[in-house]
Amino acid sequence: MAGHAWNLNAEVSVTLGPSVLGVFDASARPRMVVLSHSKPGDVEKKEAVQTGKEYNIWYNKWAGGDREDNYSNKVKSQTRCNIKKDSGLTRANQTGVKYCCLFFARGCCPYGWECNFLHILPDPNNALPDSSKDCFDRDKFSDYRDDMGGVGSFNRQNRTLYVGRIKETGPGPETEEIVTRHFKEWGEIERIRVLQYRSVAFVTYVSELSAQFAKEAMACQSLDNDEILNVRWATEDPNPVQKVAEKHRLEELGQEAIKARMDPRIVEAMRAVRALEDGDILDDEGQVVEEENGGSEDIDIHVSKRRRTELPPPQASLSQEQSKPLGLLTADTLEGLKYFAEIRNRNGANVSPFHPDKALLAKPVTMGLGLADYGSDGED
Repeated sequence: MAGHAWNLNAEVSVTLGPSVLGVFDASARPRMVVLSHSKPGDVEKKEAVQTGKEYNIWYNKWAGGDREDNYSNKVKSQTRCNIKKDSGLTRANQTGVKYCCLFFARGCCPYGWECNFLHILPDPNNALPDSSKDCFDRDKFSDYRDDMGGVGSFNRQNRTLYVGRIKETGPGPETEEIVTRHFKEWGEIERIRVLQYRSVAFVTYVSELSAQFAKEAMACQSLDNDEILNVRWATEDPNPVQKVAEKHRLEELGQEAIKARMDPRIVEAMRAVRALEDGDILDDEGQVVEEENGGSEDIDIHVSKRRRTELPPPQASLSQEQSKPLGLLTADTLEGLKYFAEIRNRNGANVSPFHPDKALLAKPVTMGLGLADYGSDGED
């Protein structure tokens, strides 16, 4: 006998006749979290415009005829993230996941506190577990795409975004103020450069994680004039001044990372050794004490810092033929022995100095095995 059994507090079975058509758990359905700035029904799923002959159900688009960098087919995003209203605790705060939610950045995460990723801005002070992934746990690639979109590359730390298709309604400073107001929500900005009359701006963040989040949060968004922004990764800055500054910045980051992993006692010991070599005086905190002296005292201090135990180079007493390697001793070894003998003489050692010249001249070392001494050439 056909019938229906409904139980909203447990599993629900829908039966028609003797067969079971479907079983599902009503309590396991994800909760639809409506963003504070949206209303129910505002987000509508529209079918993709047919631009090819075959529809790819995996990528949800038509194959052939469309390009991702062709903004003529792009539409304005229906949702936008609001950090002050949308950020909050999720399951990731309990499980220890360090990656942010991609759909939260786009303003359309349906899981709310049940999401397995963070619903906050990435912290620049906390490094990610894997440097080959972005802040959304997506794998980077060895090189950028041709259109400079996508996740990015792990071979270069890119903190600059290219923002195109800006509608300029005023002078350059006004456009820069508008871009700053919209992009500072995603992290601390280092500098912004606006190309007036070209509808282009370059936004450089202090942290690469902020740039990754801002790229997804501002994709297909608008500023103040209902435009559709084209946000991509910026190419390397050809300005030589910026190249030098970026090189110094990376070197400082590397030094700080090495110091953070080293034992502080080793660092203090290395600093003390360097100060001892330079003749500097360190205070109790390990800082160099600068003495203010004038006249000849400054010169004496400068000379004392550079003073080293320098001995005059040993004079070459051997001829060019004798300086060639004889036996097991080379010319460099002989010079070293003479050098140490002179040090002994200066220190007043009682041991008689070694004279390699006399030793070599008295009995030259013969090369080879010396078979001729045994008369092996004889027929007997």
